[in-house]
Amino acid sequence: MHTLNVALGERSYPIHIGRGLLERVRLILPHLKTPRVAIVTNDVVGPLYLGKLRDALEAQGIRVCQVVLPDGEANKDWPTLNLVFDMLLEQRCERSTTLIALGGGVVGDMGGFAAACYQRGMPFVQIPTTLLSQVDSSVGGKTAINHPRGKNMIGAFYQPRLVLADTDVLSTLPPRELTAGLAEVIKYGLIRDPGFFEWLESNIERVLMREPEALAFAIERSCANKAEVVAADETEQGERALLNLGHTFGHAIETGLGYGEWLHGEAIAAGTMMAAELSRRLGWLTDADIARIEGLFIRAGLPTVGPRLGVERYLELMSHDKKVEAGRLRLVLLKAVGAAVVHGEAAQADIAAAIEGRCR
Repeated sequence: MHTLNVALGERSYPIHIGRGLLERVRLILPHLKTPRVAIVTNDVVGPLYLGKLRDALEAQGIRVCQVVLPDGEANKDWPTLNLVFDMLLEQRCERSTTLIALGGGVVGDMGGFAAACYQRGMPFVQIPTTLLSQVDSSVGGKTAINHPRGKNMIGAFYQPRLVLADTDVLSTLPPRELTAGLAEVIKYGLIRDPGFFEWLESNIERVLMREPEALAFAIERSCANKAEVVAADETEQGERALLNLGHTFGHAIETGLGYGEWLHGEAIAAGTMMAAELSRRLGWLTDADIARIEGLFIRAGLPTVGPRLGVERYLELMSHDKKVEAGRLRLVLLKAVGAAVVHGEAAQADIAAAIEGRCR
């Protein structure tokens, strides 16, 4: 097991990464206020891992209640979130009860948002079960649900007490889900860690084959990057915005197609290529840089072009982005491989051309 720390003063917390951690509930016990937990999972992860976690907790004298949500991005909404509140109220959970989010990014986002809201805040623990959630969404305290007009537009910054990333659970992850998670892994190399990007160029096939050492290294390096950024800028006033490379374009794809049609990581990969194309048009990236980035996404099995929603539709959806300030769209772009910036001066014609050039 390797342990990283998200340094946030009194709200600092560990990220434990390793094999067989799901049953090592003694790692969770120090973070419980009372011997009672509420587990939030979904109907895909639940049958695989809920019983194992529940039995391990109950063996330590912890009382457990649970709710199993329908799977998928399309269910990341108010009606589904209310199922969590219904369970918490029916079971008479208290503010001191700890909520455990057992699942991928959707479960983590909704579980964390429910924890932030219920009785104005209850402790929660993240147990991410997908590659994407282990390397990105479980760390940093961003919680949210979607709205038909925009992804993740309703939420809160609310940090977990612990992140427990059991790499063994990735053995049951469908190949498409594993591939989608690699978009966020590659992102860290692109925005701030060129050495990691080079390592991925040499080892991406090993990660795809789920070789334990390569997979563990990719997760640890990604989490280390995320933890450093969050510690420096918890509420996204500056550097943390760089973690959104490709997300403004990618969220437009997810919203425009309908949540769940493309997986989040697939949309982010295509969105990152749009951001890279705009960076090339601004004179920051070379054709060789574009080929290098595209080549890694292709080897990872990720899309490098987006769907044809129409440029106007892309721009309309992007106008709802959280990085819009005073009506001006601020985009995360690349000065070089390994060096991202937030840029709010790109001409709309260049943005439109970058979108058009990366749609099929």
